[in-house]
Amino acid sequence: MEKRYFPFSEYLKSKFGQSVRKICIDGGFTCPNRDGRVGRGGCIYCNNTGFNPNLRQERLSVKEQVLQGIEYMKKRYGARKFIVYFQPFSNTYADLETLKNLYSDAVSHEDVVGLAVGTRPDCVPNEILDYLQSYTKKYEVWIEYGLQSSHDRTLFLINRGHTFSQFVDAIERTKSRDIKICVHVILGLPGESEQDMMETAMALSRMKIDGIKIHNLHVVKGTLLEKMFLNGECSILTLEEYVRLVCNFLELLPPEVVVQRLCGDAPEDLLIAPQWCRNKSRVISEIDKEFIRRNSWQGSQLNKANLNAGCNTL
Repeated sequence: MEKRYFPFSEYLKSKFGQSVRKICIDGGFTCPNRDGRVGRGGCIYCNNTGFNPNLRQERLSVKEQVLQGIEYMKKRYGARKFIVYFQPFSNTYADLETLKNLYSDAVSHEDVVGLAVGTRPDCVPNEILDYLQSYTKKYEVWIEYGLQSSHDRTLFLINRGHTFSQFVDAIERTKSRDIKICVHVILGLPGESEQDMMETAMALSRMKIDGIKIHNLHVVKGTLLEKMFLNGECSILTLEEYVRLVCNFLELLPPEVVVQRLCGDAPEDLLIAPQWCRNKSRVISEIDKEFIRRNSWQGSQLNKANLNAGCNTL
């Protein structure tokens, strides 16, 4: 089925002429919202072990993880080219020499064509952005910023430990370099209305980002969110609500923004709610069907939206 949004797989195939797969690896990083620099305990939805399965076992070296990932992807998907993705926690949160060693090990395999780094907007000093830019001469380079919401009141509530203005600053400094930007958002955060979520979409539309990852809020064991959920202090979106919100969100994004993710997930033994996100293929199928039902597509409401109004945090 032809997608009514711009999937990452299509982007990669058009650029490289073949299927390219991401290999997720653990660089052994932490987060300033965990180690006390800006906070402790992390975001209210984070179970530090649950969001990083590698913490349940001994961590291999970066080179070993890359080699293992390549062998797996080749056998399962027949892929021949790969992007190495530093995923857990804040993967620019270290001194420059440490990052140089880790990143260079990550791209040392001949079949690696790209580097992706997940991090926070308060962990990207210019010297690190400059170093990441040096890889763009040879590799596809993405930096993935966790934003979650454009509203400071929400960021405070979920204990993000940074503001929207810090995110804007990071985006502006990154855009001055040849690094592609993917932004992570969560739909269904406590206290957020549909208008709040669409204001986040409009804010990102104005910022001309390159990619988006949309996650549903989900509750896992061992988190503050679990306590809030069990005490009735927050609710979780139904599948129908989430599908509608995702389509509304994508309708406000420019069609050239690459959609890297449409649904969050968690280890089955830790997930409390919602149960529907266990079946990601069903979620994506329902999103596809909703776009067809509407006769709509990514960016279809962009010109109708008042992008100059935006959210009150801009």
